[in-house]
Amino acid sequence: MHTIRPAALAALILLTAGCAQPFDRAPRDMGLHGPDGRLRHIKPLALPRLGQPEDAAPAPEPAPRAVVVEPGAGVVPLTIEAARAAALENNLDVRVSLLAPAIAAEALSQEEAAFEAVFRIRAIAQQTDRPTFSELQDAQQEFQSLNPSLTIPTRLGGDFTLAAPFTRNQTNNPFATLDPAFTQDLELSLSQPLLRGAGRRATTAPLRIAALDHSLAAARTKLEVTAQLAAVDRAYWRLYANRQVVEVRIAQRDLARAQLERAQRQFAAQRIAELEVLRAQSGLADRAEAIIVARSAAAASERELKRLLNLPGLPIDGPQSIDLVSEPDPALYDANASQLIETALASRMEMLELELQLAQDLIRIELAENRALPDVTLDALYRINGLGGNHGQALEIMAENNFEDWRLGLTASMPIGNEAALAGLRRSVITRLQRIATVQARERTIRQEVMQAVDDMASSWQRVLAARERVALATRTLRAEERQFEVGRGTSTDVLDAAARLADAQLSELSAIVDYQLAQVAIAQATGTLLGQARVSIEPTQAPELSGWRYRPRAGTR
Repeated sequence: MHTIRPAALAALILLTAGCAQPFDRAPRDMGLHGPDGRLRHIKPLALPRLGQPEDAAPAPEPAPRAVVVEPGAGVVPLTIEAARAAALENNLDVRVSLLAPAIAAEALSQEEAAFEAVFRIRAIAQQTDRPTFSELQDAQQEFQSLNPSLTIPTRLGGDFTLAAPFTRNQTNNPFATLDPAFTQDLELSLSQPLLRGAGRRATTAPLRIAALDHSLAAARTKLEVTAQLAAVDRAYWRLYANRQVVEVRIAQRDLARAQLERAQRQFAAQRIAELEVLRAQSGLADRAEAIIVARSAAAASERELKRLLNLPGLPIDGPQSIDLVSEPDPALYDANASQLIETALASRMEMLELELQLAQDLIRIELAENRALPDVTLDALYRINGLGGNHGQALEIMAENNFEDWRLGLTASMPIGNEAALAGLRRSVITRLQRIATVQARERTIRQEVMQAVDDMASSWQRVLAARERVALATRTLRAEERQFEVGRGTSTDVLDAAARLADAQLSELSAIVDYQLAQVAIAQATGTLLGQARVSIEPTQAPELSGWRYRPRAGTR
């Protein structure tokens, strides 16, 4: 029998393990990452004013100051820029979403930890005392063993193990050569799959999927932050609209009260019938009810804004009132639909999310193809043996390397039919085809959303112009009806109807102006951007340190 020297077998093991750095981490193991800039920054919406030169710099936006609610303050001034900043800092939904990337990062660390080396140690102590039928057998024996080992998973799918088993055996057998007998061996072993589960691409597939999951979590976080900031903008302008409705209703009540006073004076002078006074009183009562309804809507809008801001010292049920400092700026903007659609397709996180999922689908298809292969595993073992009357002698014999073992084994298996693996492969392929169709559908939806937002902004601007003219005409009509009533040629009903038409015109103008602001918010959200000139940077929440941490069950748990 030919003796295989250690160097030859070591070369065989290394050849089996591969020469492409089987233990080292490589950047390609993490696979494709989402672009950091798209995931961490939200760009402002660029809408040039019509008639403004293209190279004209926009007016500088005031830097948002931190909103601090002073103890005992009854009114809290708030600009739209400060509202956005406060929501980024305090909004609970934003806080929840910022934790998702941290969770995904820990999941990625878990997958990376699959390649950590594992140290094991096994100790056995055994004593036997049994009757024997021959003096050649031992009746009493004491046996101890200690087997420390280090198993290193390779990036090629195998496990490389280095072990140093030690035993001590003492017996009452008179024919034992050494009593006690000590053994000290050194073992090098490798278990390497050759087809299924073999290769760096197969072993790092879960790691690459986890890396894409981390990017997906960041994309969804950005999507949630964008949605919450858009919700703050909408809540701000809706509160503004509802408060302006209250002002309009109060102005109409004042007009109705003035008409009642005029009617009472005319009745006292016996110029009109008492019916006109009753009509004026009825009109005043109607206006009072409208004020109650408008104030209730304004209070609900203020609570919604407080909830989104979640400012310390500004509770939802607190008495503090928000003073809206910012005013609508209904200027005509040039909304180029084609450019906005390009911006949306490049910035919307839904599109990036689908791109990352498509990348995951490719990895899963590749992994399913690998799992459909036969399971063929090569096992290699090389052992240097040492034996002596004490541990020192056993170490010396092992160091001399005069006694060595080796073993090569090959194991192969394959399910008959292999239907489970093939079904998994077909499922992965169909899932990718479904995702591709989803990408096309999502792109068409985004195009529709952008076009609808552009149309809404254009129609809102036309409504603003029409409403302004309507307000001017309704104001002139009301003044004419009041003069007609003063000279006895009109009735209270005519005056109140004119006042109601003025209120409708004012409310239409207010609705158009606010809808114009909301249409800009819709365009920003449809394009994955934000209103304002400041770019928002998203900083995910960092994982807490666990030094000294231990689980503490809550009261009542077992």
